[in-house]
Amino acid sequence: MLSAFANCLKIPELRQRILFTLALIVVCRLVAVVPTPGIDAAALQAVIQEIESKVQGGFLSWVDLFSGGALGNCAVGALSIWPYISASIILQMMTALVPALEKLAREGEPGRQKLNQYTRYFTLVICMVQGYFLAVSLEHPGALGIHRDIVLHKGLGFRLMTMVTTTTGTMLLMWLGEQITERGIGNGISIVITVNIVSRVPSSLWAARNMFTRDPVSGVAQFTVFHLVGLIALILLVVAGTIALTVGQRKIPIHTAKRVVGNKVYGGQNIYMPLRVNYSGVMPIIFASALLAFPPAILRRLPGFFKTIGMAFAIGEPLYNVAYAALILFFSYFWVATQFNPLQIADDLKKNGGYIPGVRPGRPTAEFLDRTMTRITLVGAILLTVIAIIPTIMTTQFRIPWLVASFFGGTSLLIVVGVALDTLRQVESHLLMRHYDGFLRKGKLRGRR
Repeated sequence: MLSAFANCLKIPELRQRILFTLALIVVCRLVAVVPTPGIDAAALQAVIQEIESKVQGGFLSWVDLFSGGALGNCAVGALSIWPYISASIILQMMTALVPALEKLAREGEPGRQKLNQYTRYFTLVICMVQGYFLAVSLEHPGALGIHRDIVLHKGLGFRLMTMVTTTTGTMLLMWLGEQITERGIGNGISIVITVNIVSRVPSSLWAARNMFTRDPVSGVAQFTVFHLVGLIALILLVVAGTIALTVGQRKIPIHTAKRVVGNKVYGGQNIYMPLRVNYSGVMPIIFASALLAFPPAILRRLPGFFKTIGMAFAIGEPLYNVAYAALILFFSYFWVATQFNPLQIADDLKKNGGYIPGVRPGRPTAEFLDRTMTRITLVGAILLTVIAIIPTIMTTQFRIPWLVASFFGGTSLLIVVGVALDTLRQVESHLLMRHYDGFLRKGKLRGRR
């Protein structure tokens, strides 16, 4: 494996792509540390320390993790790349529901470029809206649990400035991600998110160190060396399970009939159709987290019975864990239902002369694929739910800081593992094309796609 990394620098094209990607990653990190104008730097640092000292974290801590600390720094990249991700998800779901968009998606490269343009416009709108609400939240920090002013000059000017700067930061990150995809290595948008997550590792390690530091008053540490061994064993087990969930797939054999067109023979091959165990990726966790963050937060501000319901759905409460697991299961099937079309796959197989052995072409093939995908999705959804709730259980039951527990499962670990596998797969393809050994002596790396 070490020789494979050394061989990466021997190929001029691959070396240029890697260096180009690293250079743009540095720019992405600069966007996450440059603060927006009108912020009190001293008060901001005090607020950051207060937020990082919280044990349970919360939705803001979750967003700050994926922005690489940009939200906590009130940086120009505070919104990170998530407005673009939100626009892409919404447009992708609308493509499966709106006939006009579905027709546009079937037009090939011109249609894809048109949809990408719509996504950029939609991203701009989401950025402006989120930038405005971010400015209002900074002007009234008490709503976020912050008891000090961090805005120097409140008013319309600060709100407009924040909207412009945060929107510019997000659009810049989106452009950098597209440049990495075209001229770098790996999927640019995914790499930007992964870099933001990995950038929090030093802070996580420092928080983990404090867990094993003796209290100056009692002289006793919160955790012992036995807890450390347990945490190491747990993270190894969770990472192994996440890799298995990411690359796991069911291979459906496909036979194609021979066709003679002129002097050429087409088909007659035995291939397979891979059905991924975790077809929906991290989308169910993102949807479930967002759905359980906003409504309970609104209910907690209302009096009486509504406030009681909102408190019952607070992070770490039993009702929250049950609802979180149920929503992940629901959105796993919901995403498969909107994105996986067995009828279209069966029709395409029939048109190309392909069939599944033992299954009649047409509707029986569609029913077989639907039944198989339903069973696979159940296994993937259960494993995804287990991985997703591990950080919440660690923070609430074992009093482990959220910054540390977030790397033991959930969306962050799934994204890091998936992007790492995809990037290594692309690098390995460059090595194998130029007759170099890949990262593995036996077998090949399999990405998420």
